[in-house]
Amino acid sequence: MQQAIPSPLPQSLPLRSRLTRTPVVRILAGIACVALPLIATMMLAQALVPKELRIAWHHLLAAALCLAGYRFYVRRFEQRNAIESSLHGAAPDLLRGLGIGAALSCAVAGALAAAGALEVTGSANWNAAIKPLSEQAMVAILEELLFRAVLFRIVEARWGTLTSLLVNVPLFALAHLPNEHITALAVLNTGVASLGLCAAWLLTRSLWLPVGVHFAWNYLFDGVLGVPVSGHAARGWLQVQMSGPEWLSGGAYGVEGSLATLVVWGIAAAWMLKVQPKRP
Repeated sequence: MQQAIPSPLPQSLPLRSRLTRTPVVRILAGIACVALPLIATMMLAQALVPKELRIAWHHLLAAALCLAGYRFYVRRFEQRNAIESSLHGAAPDLLRGLGIGAALSCAVAGALAAAGALEVTGSANWNAAIKPLSEQAMVAILEELLFRAVLFRIVEARWGTLTSLLVNVPLFALAHLPNEHITALAVLNTGVASLGLCAAWLLTRSLWLPVGVHFAWNYLFDGVLGVPVSGHAARGWLQVQMSGPEWLSGGAYGVEGSLATLVVWGIAAAWMLKVQPKRP
């Protein structure tokens, strides 16, 4: 019987192989493989294509290239198939995520309306609800790839779930600091949203549940209700007037600066963490 050849010890591997096994190197490589295709696509589209022709396709192309970049990273550095980003069987998780995100949006909007902080005053042309679709899809895919599929997954694999949550939550919040009109409450809300999105990832270990939650939340406020999202100007179908103190309405930063968002997302995150499937 032929004797099995033992695997080489980590110390005996070439330097390049040892580096690719390092979590920090993997995180940086994953970020580069996801972000660079998007940056290149958006820069080339802006430089070469007139503004009137940049309608939806460049966002969708950038999102597709982000996914391709992530799969390239997984094959090259982790030497496996990126099943967590596979489109095969993604629909159920995506639909569940859309439902959860829509429920969160409706709960916050309903609470604000009941408190007199949100009032629908009219509507624009229905096309206004179509324009943000592609951009919000790109944003949801990009951010979930970076913060859940790359950062959260790799840190969790090396140091455990709790450590990964403690890293992911503040970094996701800090990434939004450059946004205009941000407040301390908005930073806290963004951290709690990250906790909820990480919990959504943990439920399925798949990209598509958190992508659905993320997209539905952003799109319903941006594309439908016309409420500022993360400090970005409103542009949706309905014309909405926000009033009341900033801690309730969210002020110029939008609904993500509201106390109602903190309560609703906090409850959702706690529930999703509680119902996590037991891992063998």
